[in-house]
Amino acid sequence: MKMPDKETDLELQGFFAEMKKQDAQSQIPPLPKFPKTKNWLWVPIGIAASLIMGIWYFTPIDPDYKLEEDIIIISLIQDKNNELQFSIESTTSMDSWEASSSSLLTEF
Repeated sequence: MKMPDKETDLELQGFFAEMKKQDAQSQIPPLPKFPKTKNWLWVPIGIAASLIMGIWYFTPIDPDYKLEEDIIIISLIQDKNNELQFSIESTTSMDSWEASSSSLLTEF
């Protein structure tokens, strides 16, 4: 590696001295002043909103219904005289299930 001589050093010093003069003459525009905001007030509001949303999300809205409760079965029955009658029964469990469209399968 070649070492710089005195002439090169003087050129570099002159170059940088000229750059310093140009920088000293330039004017720096002032920064605009921003209004002071109170952003720290939003922190407790955000924490409170997060807690409220968490409580609302994790609490059940609809109660769970148990199968042991009474079940009301409403049926439409056709007797021998082709008269239709409603039959209303109340049980604690559903013993059999019949589709609501099963009457469509019977022949007239």
